[in-house]
Amino acid sequence: MNFQALLADVNAIVWGPITLCLLVGTGLYLTLRLKLIQVFKLPMALGLLFKPNQGKGDLSSFAALCTALSATIGTGNIVGVATAIKIGGPGALFWMWLAAFFGMATKYAECMLAVKYRTTDAKGNIAGGPMYYIERGLGLKWLAKIFAVFGVGVAFFGIGTFAQVNAISDAMTIAFEIPSWVTAVMLTLMVAAVTLGGVKRIANVAQKLVPTMALGYVLACMWVLFTFSEQIIPAFELVLHSAFTPISAAGGFLGATVAQALQIGIARGVFSNESGLGSAPIAAAAAKTNEPVEQGLVSMTGTFFDTILICTMTGLVLIITGVWSGDTAGAAMTSAAFAASGSEVIGQYVVTIALVCFAFTTILGWHYYGERCWYYLTGARLGDNGIKIYQCVFLGLIAGGAFIQLDVIWMLADTVNGLMAIPNLIAIIGLRHIILKETRKYFAKQQALQTQSSLA
Repeated sequence: MNFQALLADVNAIVWGPITLCLLVGTGLYLTLRLKLIQVFKLPMALGLLFKPNQGKGDLSSFAALCTALSATIGTGNIVGVATAIKIGGPGALFWMWLAAFFGMATKYAECMLAVKYRTTDAKGNIAGGPMYYIERGLGLKWLAKIFAVFGVGVAFFGIGTFAQVNAISDAMTIAFEIPSWVTAVMLTLMVAAVTLGGVKRIANVAQKLVPTMALGYVLACMWVLFTFSEQIIPAFELVLHSAFTPISAAGGFLGATVAQALQIGIARGVFSNESGLGSAPIAAAAAKTNEPVEQGLVSMTGTFFDTILICTMTGLVLIITGVWSGDTAGAAMTSAAFAASGSEVIGQYVVTIALVCFAFTTILGWHYYGERCWYYLTGARLGDNGIKIYQCVFLGLIAGGAFIQLDVIWMLADTVNGLMAIPNLIAIIGLRHIILKETRKYFAKQQALQTQSSLA
């Protein structure tokens, strides 16, 4: 058995019924117990994005969100959506929505816990994330170490390097005929220039680049939707129909069962928004706030922006233009969809620029996540030398990521993602009473303040 076949078998086990039920089940449980917090408290969460920060921390709440979004808005929003629809059909988009809806409650819970259980490391920096709420909340240091090992694995071999670098390399070769080795060298130098400056430099870049690139991409998608506006309602109908009905082969589409649509939709949804994965809490822990619930609400909006907004835009563009059933795949499939609305050159450049920006910021965010996991495992023994080792390995993997086969990259990324999610979800379930208690206490306090203010 070759490596790719072995990896496929492991991936099927990791993303089997147990993991899928754990992901969706945790989100469903929290959604019910928190009384649809992702619906009724979303306006409040959006308002908190612009609230002045008060409290200890390294970053503003908005900067922490942008750092998290820099890691989540990536190739999953372009290549991941295209891959999901190519394999599972339009119905996969519905399962991405479902994963995101319940995932918003999960993202709230994990980021709230990150602030509640955060601490300060030996260098005086804020240290938080699943490693710390597993150790300090559950008292299971061995499980915290397992999470940290998988976190480093995702940074090295999953979302953080290979998938992003390969996507950038392919896009630059197709659009500008730039050799892969040139892209690899330039990208490595650019990543080094930002990441070696620490979390504050990463956050500074993320605050400027993430909102700009997201808005630009959404506007480009809206142009395509406007051009094919008569196909929008049929596209939604097709998504809903094929989510529960097997869809036959057509053109370059090989056909898909409901199980395929469900599995690939949830897997790509988690790859894109990272709800339940345990990554965003690492950035959330650094926020300047004294209210864990408020940061949980702010972080929850990340899943909304990533999947409910951007992934939906990509999915609709692919479906209404009809390219999903053609012979193209990945970034080329998305590029063909944009080209269908006008100039092929414009379509190619839109996807290339968006893909490069999305993937680059994802690399930055995951460098930070992996570094914090690495520091948790080695900090006490290796200190700054350990961080230097991590940085060298990370940059080395970026340099080589452009030359790895795409199918292997996606399977490897999916596998380490699933392994990282499992200990985090166990922690969320184990700390569910703390989540409910803190949430109720905060909103009871807010209600009391409102009552007091109205009587004054």
